[in-house]
Amino acid sequence: MPKNSKVTQREHSSEHVTESVADLLALEEPVDYKQSVLNVAGEASGKQKASAEEELDAEDRPAWNSKLQYILAQIGFSVGLGNIWRFPYLCQKNGGGAYLVPYLVLLIIIGIPLFFLELAVGQRIRRGSIGVWHYVCPRLGGIGFSSCIVCLFVGLYYNVIIGWSIFYFFKSFQYPLPWSECPVVRNGTVAVVEAECEKSSATTYFWYREALDISNSISESGGLNWKMTLCLLVAWSIVGMAVVKGIQSSGKVMYFSSLFPYVVLACFLVRGLLLRGAVDGILHMFTPKLDKMLDPQVWREAATQVFFALGLGFGGVIAFSSYNKQDNNCHFDAALVSFINFFTSVLATLVVFAVLGFKANIMNEKCVVENAEKILGYLNTNVLSRDLIPPHVNFSHLTTKDYTEMYNVIMTVKEDKFSALGLNPCLLEDELDKSVQGTGLAFIAFTEAMTHFPASPFWSVMFFLMLINLGLGSMIGTMAGITTPIIDTFKVPKEMFTVGCCVFAFFVGLLFVQRSGNYFVTMFDDYSATLPLTVIVILENIAVAWIYGTKKFMQELTEMLGFRPYRFYYYMWKFVSPLCMAVLTTASIIQLGVTPPGYSAWIKEEAAERYLYFPSWAMALLIILIVVATLPIPVVFILRHFHLLCDGSNTLSVSYKKGRMMKDISNLEENDETRFILSKVPSEAPSPMPTHRSYLGPGSTSPLETSGNPNGRYGSGYLLASTPESEL
Repeated sequence: MPKNSKVTQREHSSEHVTESVADLLALEEPVDYKQSVLNVAGEASGKQKASAEEELDAEDRPAWNSKLQYILAQIGFSVGLGNIWRFPYLCQKNGGGAYLVPYLVLLIIIGIPLFFLELAVGQRIRRGSIGVWHYVCPRLGGIGFSSCIVCLFVGLYYNVIIGWSIFYFFKSFQYPLPWSECPVVRNGTVAVVEAECEKSSATTYFWYREALDISNSISESGGLNWKMTLCLLVAWSIVGMAVVKGIQSSGKVMYFSSLFPYVVLACFLVRGLLLRGAVDGILHMFTPKLDKMLDPQVWREAATQVFFALGLGFGGVIAFSSYNKQDNNCHFDAALVSFINFFTSVLATLVVFAVLGFKANIMNEKCVVENAEKILGYLNTNVLSRDLIPPHVNFSHLTTKDYTEMYNVIMTVKEDKFSALGLNPCLLEDELDKSVQGTGLAFIAFTEAMTHFPASPFWSVMFFLMLINLGLGSMIGTMAGITTPIIDTFKVPKEMFTVGCCVFAFFVGLLFVQRSGNYFVTMFDDYSATLPLTVIVILENIAVAWIYGTKKFMQELTEMLGFRPYRFYYYMWKFVSPLCMAVLTTASIIQLGVTPPGYSAWIKEEAAERYLYFPSWAMALLIILIVVATLPIPVVFILRHFHLLCDGSNTLSVSYKKGRMMKDISNLEENDETRFILSKVPSEAPSPMPTHRSYLGPGSTSPLETSGNPNGRYGSGYLLASTPESEL
């Protein structure tokens, strides 16, 4: 070799020497690939923007301390408040035990495959949602930005719910519980019960008036609720401390926040099963109504619940899996987390209906006592004859069975005038059929049931501490869906950006702690995420299965996992899941069009809820939320389609530094010099998702590191590149 050759210059100098691939192949000796690392990178500018150390960022990426910590993080993110107060309601509403059948079917054909897909791409590419989808399909790179926006919308109101739980948690340290009795108002020497409370109930009054101090409609702001503002500040402080150091801090928090809810649920289940009437609630819950299985609405709601229960599309799943080692068995993780999520939902359902069965018996006995007093009044005023009362009935120890018998006799005899008597049948089934979900379950029905528990403050503290931990686990994943892709892409300081996010979210979140804030929570919960997330997930599925290629992706998984995933996933990703998601998206759009958006308002004067439609300005805000969340997808597509935004492709060059070869091929055509370095024909080029390839963001270097093993995936291609005589 000539002494003045570029290779000789390289060996005696630490400076970068850049030259064309053709020169390298024609003039240089073979590279000792066993002593070198080959990095393939693309840059819009055609120049090296990052140092070698930055290009190997994937190797220095933070990692979970243990597999258990990672699994707990995924469980903490996927198992949230919806498992406690949404799944039991849907189960009751849609056929009891029969609802479990469509839910399980959809979990298998939609939930697990798409959850596995997100875990796999995050672990393979080792970047947040922005980097992952830019890598898989640059034109659909807007998916990652949309995920971040949806996470922001959800985080804004989700932390408000944690704030509500914090308020109830601190109020639980007193006996009797403050929501166990209606407050008494003194008017001079006269003491009367608060009218709003007397018309409703003690727990309902405490929730709407003491906690929220709610206004009559969304149009009446009413100013800030200072108690909830303070609780929101505490909630964001807790979340900020949990995520400020990334997985180093959040991973440790997960040991408690993910496991503690199961301890509480187990305690509540044991306590609940010992309550009188618990079996009635559980039997009512799991008595299947098989006709419901044929209702399309049941399947739509089951699909939506599967979709949200696993946290698909938020970016949190991808963010957490991106901190895994390349050979981690994410297939096992997907199945494990999915079924733990399902098991948690069933466990929560048992707990909820054991407690609600107890509450139903209490309320039914109360109904019997109230109506028995009415009957005694009618007997004393001769409105009813004493002959109508069965001789064995004892009003001082009246059972539900005796009351039902007496009620039926009176209804038969007084058929024409029965309605004027105002008697209630007091059926246990009617109490059990009263569907409650969301805040109505947690802050009204469940709190009312706990007032009848022995040592009620203890159980109240445990319950709301469980809600705080469930919310915290989900919030950590939601924040990871925002911070991880932004930090990966734009290289902003982690701590500064995380603190800035929390401060910004707190001030925007003041919208939800004004007196009308609960109505905005309803708006964001019902509309800001549902449609955008279905669009995001169906495009994720299409990007991998139809654009990147299912066969190619399966091959990547085989190399990453060490075994080939079941053929089942091929058909799910390719055909079944996209079709199901398309149907769900269409159904969601139709539902929005058919049912005018509205909310349940609490009317103080009536002490009752009334369903109101959103005013025009609120409708405009609702539409803006949906548009803003989905807008990055078409914007990025258009910009990259018309080359207004560089996607980093076809911009490579080659340079050397002390035994490390970094290749930057500038503006090469597909059939040009690439064929000499990779293969004889473009179709034989290796898959574009190599081991350790890491995406650093738009306009930055995306390195690919390959060991010198000639039997590896790129071994033969690089061996040919280092011995050009065999090709030429």
